[in-house]
Amino acid sequence: MEGIISVGKILNFHGILGIAKVGYSNADTVSRLKKVFIKKDDKNGILKEILTVQSVKFHKNYALIKFKEINSIDELLPYKGSNIYIQKDEAKEALEEDEFLIEDLIGLNAFDNNDDFIGVIADVKTSSGNDILCIKPEDESKGEILVPFAKELVPIVDIKKKKVVIKPIEGLL
Repeated sequence: MEGIISVGKILNFHGILGIAKVGYSNADTVSRLKKVFIKKDDKNGILKEILTVQSVKFHKNYALIKFKEINSIDELLPYKGSNIYIQKDEAKEALEEDEFLIEDLIGLNAFDNNDDFIGVIADVKTSSGNDILCIKPEDESKGEILVPFAKELVPIVDIKKKKVVIKPIEGLL
């Protein structure tokens, strides 16, 4: 589905009223959800459903989302494991001036502090701690370079110039 991005994943249910326990990457985006798309596999392929967000609460490291159309555990269970999507334009509108979508990092050139080219960001993996930049170096025999996406290690991200600066740390580059 073009033009949509994932903002979370339904991990389980919470209580008996069909409230979804959702893992998410950006609390601000999740707190503003109104309508979401959910891809769901069925016998005939992938269905795209639109659900209306009735309420969002945060508990520990999860969002508890009540959808207007879902009122029981049985109604929620078919969605367990499904990603929640919103329109990409909607997500970009919610960003502050110095914020960007993680997927916008893919394809950016990575440089060190001395402006020496390291490689191109080929992927961004999400982990429980930090997102990980996967950089494909010019010399592919070196293998993929993995850099935790933290401000201390990646102090500059310039989407317009298609560039990130990575602070070299021994053993990292």
